[in-house]
Amino acid sequence: MSAAAVNPHAGVKNGRKRRPYLIMEWMDAKGLEQKDIADEAGIKAQSIVSRTIRGGANNRKVLTALKELGCPERYLGLPADMQGDQ
Repeated sequence: MSAAAVNPHAGVKNGRKRRPYLIMEWMDAKGLEQKDIADEAGIKAQSIVSRTIRGGANNRKVLTALKELGCPERYLGLPADMQGDQ
């Protein structure tokens, strides 16, 4: 992966490979908001959704919700144990 493909604002390992702007574009195209992702993940705090999308957290419930809603895995920078799960 090239240096240009690394999220310089992310703070955690796999989050550095996350593509927040592509995730947000995908959400916009699907008419989804962070509240919708939080509801799908079964959590109340939208802040963890934001932190996860931006790469500052690796909340597995949020990542699973995004994946199940159809967000391309290549945008998510998933931890190794979540890659390719169906």
